[in-house]
Amino acid sequence: MDRTAGKELALAPVQDWGEETEDGAVYSVSLRRQLSQRSSPRAGPGGSQASNPAADAFLHYRTSKVRALRAARLERLVQELVSGDHEQDPGFVPAFLATHRAFVSTARVLGLLLPPPPPPLPPGREIKKTEGGGLRVNKNLRAVVSVLGSWLRDHPQDFRDPPAHSDLGSVCTFLGWAAPAGPEAQEAEKLLGDFLEEAERKQEEEEKPEAWTGPPGAVHSPRPDSPEDCSEAEAEAGPVREGPELLDFSVDELAEQLTLLDVELFARVRSCECLGSVWSQRDRPGAASTAPTVRATVTQFNTVIGCVLGSVLGEQGLAAPQRAQRLEKWIRVAQRCRELRNFSSLRAILSALQSNPIYRLKRSWGAVSRERLSTFRKLSQIFSDENNHLSSREILSQEEATEGPQEEDTLPGSLPPKLPPGPVPYLGTFLTDLVMLDTALPDMLEGDLINFEKRRKEWEILAHIQQLQKRCGSYCLSPRAPVLAALRAQCQLSEEQSYRVSRVIEPPAASCPSSPHVRRRISPTKRLSAKLSRERRSSPAGSPGDPSSPTSRLSVSCSLSPGSPPSSPRTRDPPGSPPASPGPQGPNTKLPLSLDLPALRLLALPLSSSHISVPGQPGSEARVIRVSIDNDHGNLYRSILLTSQDKAPSVVQRALEKHNVAQPWARDYQLFQVLPGDRELLIPDNANVFYAMSPASPGDFVLRRKEGARPTTTISSA
Repeated sequence: MDRTAGKELALAPVQDWGEETEDGAVYSVSLRRQLSQRSSPRAGPGGSQASNPAADAFLHYRTSKVRALRAARLERLVQELVSGDHEQDPGFVPAFLATHRAFVSTARVLGLLLPPPPPPLPPGREIKKTEGGGLRVNKNLRAVVSVLGSWLRDHPQDFRDPPAHSDLGSVCTFLGWAAPAGPEAQEAEKLLGDFLEEAERKQEEEEKPEAWTGPPGAVHSPRPDSPEDCSEAEAEAGPVREGPELLDFSVDELAEQLTLLDVELFARVRSCECLGSVWSQRDRPGAASTAPTVRATVTQFNTVIGCVLGSVLGEQGLAAPQRAQRLEKWIRVAQRCRELRNFSSLRAILSALQSNPIYRLKRSWGAVSRERLSTFRKLSQIFSDENNHLSSREILSQEEATEGPQEEDTLPGSLPPKLPPGPVPYLGTFLTDLVMLDTALPDMLEGDLINFEKRRKEWEILAHIQQLQKRCGSYCLSPRAPVLAALRAQCQLSEEQSYRVSRVIEPPAASCPSSPHVRRRISPTKRLSAKLSRERRSSPAGSPGDPSSPTSRLSVSCSLSPGSPPSSPRTRDPPGSPPASPGPQGPNTKLPLSLDLPALRLLALPLSSSHISVPGQPGSEARVIRVSIDNDHGNLYRSILLTSQDKAPSVVQRALEKHNVAQPWARDYQLFQVLPGDRELLIPDNANVFYAMSPASPGDFVLRRKEGARPTTTISSA
């Protein structure tokens, strides 16, 4: 490499320069360095072109200033949609359209964006039109029409406002006079017609008597997920079926149908529902209809877990080799899902196999072949807890970058090369990233400015999701009614039932150390349910070291919150167990077995264990912590931002607010940090939590009522 080439690489194409404030808006400024065109050589004597070797040895650059809006009031943000320099800042419009619902309604944006119609013309005066038949409009109107076109194309569901869809009606009215012959007006009219037609069909279906119409969607129909739908007597005697059982189908059929369902659901996910400010509100009173497309993926994930549990534990009379065959079948299905690049069902199957009700069946695992155990360990390493699930993230990136055969490798006359379908991601990774991002960065900055830099970071993640959705459109899978019917009919055991059935199959005293040993990572970032805490203190029955003890399991009513790690009781290896060998996460990792709750097993970001700077507070550090509350309201984790200036009372008050508990009772609570080895650190009432907490442990805390304190009451929706 010559000196000029090395110098060229050393020059960064974009360099941060600082900030500028203009009319109350804050812009980030960077310098963009581009290689300029060389001037033509000058003519020498006799008309020949002279060459200057010394001049040719230098590269000429042109530096331009680039501004990107970082924070502003709402009116300025909407104005930037129309008057901004989209060549300098091409990401502003898509970022605003994808994230605006986090801080403003669609109706409010349209009220600021759409100009009033022109006044009526005097009689006898004609309206000037362009050659295409549209009105002659100014530059701002053309910009508004362009923004609406992108909005209608990329986020049509933003305009759904039944029954009249008034927002879409306003758009149709504007486009009717601003660009009546343009594609934007046609798109708006078509979308309005689709919404109205869909409402009519829905009303007709509601008026018809209910009838079972088969399993074309499978996931859209109610599933037998309640305890009454699959009793323990059925599990003991085996369910009575008219058709084939789920595991009667081939590995390819099962994996392909699971992938088909996952692809359909992932393609319907609305990006705005994944935003942390939206998804984190799903458990609040009156939020049952929040994020329906994301909830559907969660339901399907938990359904797959239930199918694995039901098929493995569903018949108590099976011998260990027979049950081992079922374990091997699901391991092969998981491997096939990996080959199909379906990471969602892959994660669900592995989670079920790693659950205590199945993992503790050591005689059954002892009959599994070494080859299948090796496959199970390798697949489990994809979702290892170490390094923030770096393996799954790296593999997903590699799968996205996978290309089809090169053009020179194709045979003459064959079809052009195309990318392989998928991958189908595990959506929990993105949901956690967005929730942690929403927790760490403020919505508003000093001066009541909307922090749009936060929305840009969210848009980077949402754009990744949309890119994956486009890739999933290339799958060519056909539904198979018998397989989908078997999925729907699979016996579903509740968490309590699966636990009891597992103990009947292999009583705790008869357990032997034959389960596939994977690394037991008893992380301090685990939470205990209130029931578990009470039973451990009061009941002498069931050793804490026995993984089959009732105290080793979560309450059925518990659900996982975004940003929290997979929940697991603090258990130890049972007596007689050999040391854990290196491998993926162990059997103490619990699942969202309560299928009636949207309990998606989510990952933790590095943000939760590393310090970050606090905007507007120079010299202040912060980190995201997770706080649960030890009461009878679900004992969820909630993420809050802890700064280096926060005292215990303010942390307790903000945590109670997140849990919808009346804040005047903050003085009745004490804050404990969860430490390794089943230990807790009491944070004194007047202590600075940031410095009082143990820095070597992840930031997981629990709130407990002080002795003699009044019982808490959750704030109702009223």
